[in-house]
Amino acid sequence: MGGSESKPAPRPPPSPPTLRTPWRQVSWGNNASDLDYVKNYKPENEAVRHIRVLLHGPVGVGKSTFINSVSSVVRRKVVIPALASSDNSEISFTKKFKTHTIQREGRGNIYPFVFNDVMGLEEGTGRGVHVKDIKLALEGHVKEGYKFNSVSPLTPSDHGYVSQPSPDDRVHVLVCLYSANVGEMKDGFLQKIREIREAASALGIPQIAVLTKIDEACEEVEKDLTNTFKSKYLKTKIEDFSRKVGIPLNCIFPMKNYCTETLLNDDVDTLILSALRAIIDFGEDFANTL
Repeated sequence: MGGSESKPAPRPPPSPPTLRTPWRQVSWGNNASDLDYVKNYKPENEAVRHIRVLLHGPVGVGKSTFINSVSSVVRRKVVIPALASSDNSEISFTKKFKTHTIQREGRGNIYPFVFNDVMGLEEGTGRGVHVKDIKLALEGHVKEGYKFNSVSPLTPSDHGYVSQPSPDDRVHVLVCLYSANVGEMKDGFLQKIREIREAASALGIPQIAVLTKIDEACEEVEKDLTNTFKSKYLKTKIEDFSRKVGIPLNCIFPMKNYCTETLLNDDVDTLILSALRAIIDFGEDFANTL
């Protein structure tokens, strides 16, 4: 037989996991300007002593670890002021409403931005922080030390209820944290996050999102953190979350927290300071409307 079978066309090589051009521009390691801005910040509204930042998100995304990472960058040493679990637990480590401050130079002095961590979100009813409690916290109705109850939210007759919150008690920025190292977020989580976002929007409270554990989720980022904004995986992850929740792309910040490190790293600091400066700017704008 004279004929010969044609060979199949060769498969194209797999596309690389990183892009040539980063999808967001940052100046890696050049942190002096942002650090000075954070250290010298002071609220313009005299009725607001500090910008209050409320963190929320599913169990194990690293809310307490994020507070510790921010504190480490600002204080220029790795510190652990907020007790944190291993971030792998399926049960919320945070049980009470607590304000976390960051010590500044000089005894008794703190920076004029504080963080409130709440019990983690869990799928289904009667599990994790109650969405109504987060709504009350946004308005400043939750007293320091209030113990969260997954089944029964705070009511005006409870001891932990603040009936007349001051501008200082109110939340000035809402931050949603979620992990890059998990698959599709389940509908139950998304519904709760949307409900919280709608409540904050109704109050005019600005919102950002922080994508944690990017080094665990992406091998290229684990090798070199400066690949963060070249990663196709992280870009898709952020676009997907933005589409499902409604937070704009430029209000979502990929993040690597300080977890195993004992020394500071300039590139880790770059990501943390980028998010922190946005938090302060958004909070300042809202505080000036009160």
